[in-house]
Amino acid sequence: MTKKRVLFLCTGNSCRSQMAEGFVNARMREIWEAYSAGTHPTGYVHPFALQVLDEIGIEHQGRSKAIEEIQGIPFDIVITVCDSAAKECPVWLGSGARFHIGFPDPAKVTGSEVDIIAAFRGVRDDIMWKIPRILERFENS
Repeated sequence: MTKKRVLFLCTGNSCRSQMAEGFVNARMREIWEAYSAGTHPTGYVHPFALQVLDEIGIEHQGRSKAIEEIQGIPFDIVITVCDSAAKECPVWLGSGARFHIGFPDPAKVTGSEVDIIAAFRGVRDDIMWKIPRILERFENS
């Protein structure tokens, strides 16, 4: 069986899209191959994104990359994960069905380290709940 491909798009490609990519590649890899990219990549994966994935047994080896690096790869679905209130949510012009699901940017949370890590955990848990339900819709198409 050929794996289906999903692309997670965001602005910085350092938190939300990275967590989604890591989650899918670790927990749904029998069916899905996940990629991520950003319109303005930060050049790094946020350490707290890696930490909260590690807490659930996912060792993510992703890197922040620009959309141009993955152009030409055919995707079954492209999911934008930036907050719906964000001004700059990427638009994908390549192949694949398009879907938007907004997650708040945990990197923008201020406060103590405990507060910030809690925000990353909240987004991680939301990704773990919502992304499989979206992908299940496309598994047999």
